Amino acid sequence: MQGVGTIAAALLASVALPAAALAQAVPADTAPKLDEIVVTAQKRSENLQNVPISIQVLGTKKLDQLDVANFNDFSKFLPSVTFQSVQPGETTVYIRGVASGGDGNHSGPLPSVGVYLDEQPVTTIGGTLDIHIYDIARIEALAGPQGTLYGASSEAGTIRIITNKPEIGVLSGAIDGEVNTVAHGEVGGKLESFLNLPVNDHIAARIVGWYQRNAGFIDNVPGTRTFLPASDGTQIVKNNRAYVASNYNDVNIVGGRAALKIDLDDRWTVEPTVFGQSEINHGSFGFDPLVGDLEVQHFAPEYYRDRFVQAALTVTGKVGSLDLTYAGAYLDRVVHSSADYTDYAEQYDSLYAGAGGIAQYFYFTDNAGHHIDPSQRIVGADHFTKLSQELRIATPAANRIRFVGGLFYQLQTRLIHQDYQVPGLADNLSVNGHPGTLWLTQQDRTDRDYAVFGEASWDILPTVTLTGGGRVFKYDNSLIGFFGFGRDPNGPPYNAAGSSRTGVAGCYTADGSLVRDGTGAAELPAAVPGGPCTNLADYVNGRLVPKDANDVGTTYKFNATWKIDPDHLVYGTISRGFRPGGINRRAGLEPYASDFLQNYEIGFKTSWLNRALKINGAFFWQEWEKFQFAFLGANSFTEIHNGPNARIRGIEADVNWTIVPGLTLVGAGTYTDAVTRRNLCGFDDPNPACTTPSPQGVANFIAAPAGTRLPVTPQIKLNGTLRYEAALADQLKGHVQGVVVYASSASSDIRTAALTPPVPSSPDGAEVFYNPAAGLGRLRAYTTFDFAAGLNWPFLSAEIVIENAFDTRAELSRYQECGSCFQRPYVVVNMPRTIGLRLGHSF
Repeated sequence: MQGVGTIAAALLASVALPAAALAQAVPADTAPKLDEIVVTAQKRSENLQNVPISIQVLGTKKLDQLDVANFNDFSKFLPSVTFQSVQPGETTVYIRGVASGGDGNHSGPLPSVGVYLDEQPVTTIGGTLDIHIYDIARIEALAGPQGTLYGASSEAGTIRIITNKPEIGVLSGAIDGEVNTVAHGEVGGKLESFLNLPVNDHIAARIVGWYQRNAGFIDNVPGTRTFLPASDGTQIVKNNRAYVASNYNDVNIVGGRAALKIDLDDRWTVEPTVFGQSEINHGSFGFDPLVGDLEVQHFAPEYYRDRFVQAALTVTGKVGSLDLTYAGAYLDRVVHSSADYTDYAEQYDSLYAGAGGIAQYFYFTDNAGHHIDPSQRIVGADHFTKLSQELRIATPAANRIRFVGGLFYQLQTRLIHQDYQVPGLADNLSVNGHPGTLWLTQQDRTDRDYAVFGEASWDILPTVTLTGGGRVFKYDNSLIGFFGFGRDPNGPPYNAAGSSRTGVAGCYTADGSLVRDGTGAAELPAAVPGGPCTNLADYVNGRLVPKDANDVGTTYKFNATWKIDPDHLVYGTISRGFRPGGINRRAGLEPYASDFLQNYEIGFKTSWLNRALKINGAFFWQEWEKFQFAFLGANSFTEIHNGPNARIRGIEADVNWTIVPGLTLVGAGTYTDAVTRRNLCGFDDPNPACTTPSPQGVANFIAAPAGTRLPVTPQIKLNGTLRYEAALADQLKGHVQGVVVYASSASSDIRTAALTPPVPSSPDGAEVFYNPAAGLGRLRAYTTFDFAAGLNWPFLSAEIVIENAFDTRAELSRYQECGSCFQRPYVVVNMPRTIGLRLGHSF
């Protein structure tokens, strides 16, 4: 705990010493006051300083001042929040270091952080919605388990995006625009507008729209890949001439929101909302350091088209003295994508060099038997749906004993289509019915959650409150479909990979046997349309049913709060969060179990200098039990296992200080120390020494020894904003602002053991890789600076912004294209230096 104490002392001293000095210099009755911030983190409207939760808030004014437009923008200012990302729309969020890495795959585990849009959860399997931030009332980041009130995907915390609601009797609106230029890139910008329209004395509408173009800054430069020759001397040399482009990773976003507020009477209100967005990304958002700074060499079309629509309904009212709330929503999301996968062929050509490379080890030929380019392109088409419903009641907030509780139901589906294409591949070497497809994933995933929850608070004294809550949950998650290669009944070879077991070979037949068993029984039809057959299912009484994982359990929260006086509060919390288990999409692997997070926390909320200075913070200690760990195994196929326990401890603090009228300092920081409790084994092993071999007889090994730091999350993350505003003339104000963000380095993978395994003898063999953490490389520490200066009239504003002023490469994430493609790690970075002009008009 020495490290925690040191950081804690530094954080507290950095705010306490200046505060003490100012306390002597500024009389209490003349010190400027900070605005009160109201949050709804506990399903009630409350002053932030009275909420005994570690919560960081960015309000409307702050979001505008910081030029926040998306998740990457606002996460910089939430130091407890980290993430992994391949590109916008494919982002996995973590809070307080609860990260094992690799969770973002389309068949990966559910997120450990819940994301809400207003009252409705929008957390999806495989990535957080990249919601455009405009006309937003506030963003709340709740650290620590929030499972009592927020459910299964809030194991480590919850992020809530709260929109501005229609205002009855008020006509108002705004239009805001920005044009910017990106260093090493091109021109981008955005146009945003909202209109609040009163319909009558009981109804109002609010319509919001936006368009944003993020300039590209990564170049796809000319390059070739040369593969080892075939036995007949044919040698494939591939070039990317058709796809060479500058600044090719641009993003185009268009979307809107329409909301109604209908006061049925003075007790009941109905609020329907429709929110929709279309995002089109081109290119790669990770650059290849082997090629050059902000450069790649890719050989196929690359795009990501993400479209979603959510219809939501919130009804609030009173039944006697009770507040009743219904919140329901239906989300429909469709993603079409294409990604280059040439690195796979490049690496396997090297791995199998001793056998003559891909050309001699595999069977990449066309219908005429000629050798062809073995490189692949992944074409995806995923369809998500999410239905959520919550009904809750709350007693009056002024009661000495008060209660919030209710019922929750959620149904998520995901139709997964991943087509690994090799142009010109022979029909008999392709997936059956899919010419040119080497590998196909065609699966249907369903996740159901049911819960009863409640939380009660009792003011045992005017200044002391005890709170206890619980959630009884049930989850039922299932998966069915097809994965793998095709099978030529006249083989071998059965397919281009020479696999005799994976794919159609493992499909079920009418008598329950598998195709590879050779009983002669007819194949059962595909359970998921688009697949050749079904190899991921359970055979029950002559029919195929989805593989299923389900469980029932409880989580809890206990809190004691002492409000020393109106400006000083301390609290202690013990809480427990969970994340549901699920099905591995590789047939033969056991389902993975739920993991749990036990949280112990002591926090404080304080105001000083006549409330001109606010200092909040928390110390936390968390035990993460049998954490879910996802990685790319054999055939670069996602596997999910339960790892060992982990211990996470740290401190988080934030300060908000109006030093003198017009001059404010806002800062926040987190120190996180997260390590494994015991060895992480290469294969599931009850023996912590990792000595039990796999079922296939492969020797086990220690992938990460006890004491290994959990990946992704930096130990230290800090941010600070200094802003000065002053009147320059009648009805004219000016401002200047500076922002600094710092993050220490972090590992990009938990697996740190140095391994020297043999090359697998077949595509179906278990693959063990050389030190993945070293292969990917560490996420380097970084410091970035943003500056802004502007003028404000009553209805007009103008501002010049410089973001990432010194053109720093902040490494946000690292990844590779396949499980063994460590020869080319990709680095996802922030936007290079961006200079923009913002103009706004409001009425």
